[in-house]
Amino acid sequence: MAGADPDPRAEAEADARDEPRGRVEPEGRSFLDLHCHSCFSFDSISKPADLVRAAAARGLTHLAITDHDTIEGALRARDLAPPGGLTVIVGEEILTRDGDCLGLFLERPVPPGLSLAETIEAIHAQGGLAGLPHPFDRLRRSSGLAAGREAALGPVLPGLDFVEAFNARAVSPSANERAAELAVRHGLPGVASSDAHHVSEVAVACTIVPGSAGTPERLRAALARGTLLTGRASFYLRGLTWAVKIGKRARGVRRIRPPTSIE
Repeated sequence: MAGADPDPRAEAEADARDEPRGRVEPEGRSFLDLHCHSCFSFDSISKPADLVRAAAARGLTHLAITDHDTIEGALRARDLAPPGGLTVIVGEEILTRDGDCLGLFLERPVPPGLSLAETIEAIHAQGGLAGLPHPFDRLRRSSGLAAGREAALGPVLPGLDFVEAFNARAVSPSANERAAELAVRHGLPGVASSDAHHVSEVAVACTIVPGSAGTPERLRAALARGTLLTGRASFYLRGLTWAVKIGKRARGVRRIRPPTSIE
């Protein structure tokens, strides 16, 4: 699909072009965007219903809604997804004392302010998957490794299930390059995600995996054989995110940072 609505199926390899849209058989492929924000985040105005429609229209089979420190948007999106179509994964982008952490397949929110190790443990206690988003994006105060803490966090990183090796909103290409290298160093699968804060960004980057990915166990196994489809979010939409953030902050809606979080 041209313009602002890229279709990951159209960009996939030739042997995937004849796959039926909106349906993945066990021997087929799943198309995943594992990092996306709704209006329940302090920096987005995207309605859950609009995200579900956009993801389905662009050929995704799975969309993780990962709002900042809440799962409310993900729960609403999951309820809106039509049976037999798009699978919405309930997720959360959790602010730890060591930067952000993604939790997928959650049943209840994980509180912010824990250490990265404690957060990973809390995610796994629910049977979920833990991932590290945009670890080297220096423009995000919540990126712990960008502050030069990889050596200190090194023993914790193998407990993760994946690393966001490509974030469509990362301003510097080197941030994604370093994230991909981090995944290799620690033997972790890498994923590509849109980090969408606007509906038009959904699926601009995604991950293709073989087979079904509807459970934590299946997704964890499939990510080791994933293919990353990479695209870039527009600078205009990144600027719009800051405008939304400022507007919500003026109304008292903001992200509460733990006293010891990354600055």
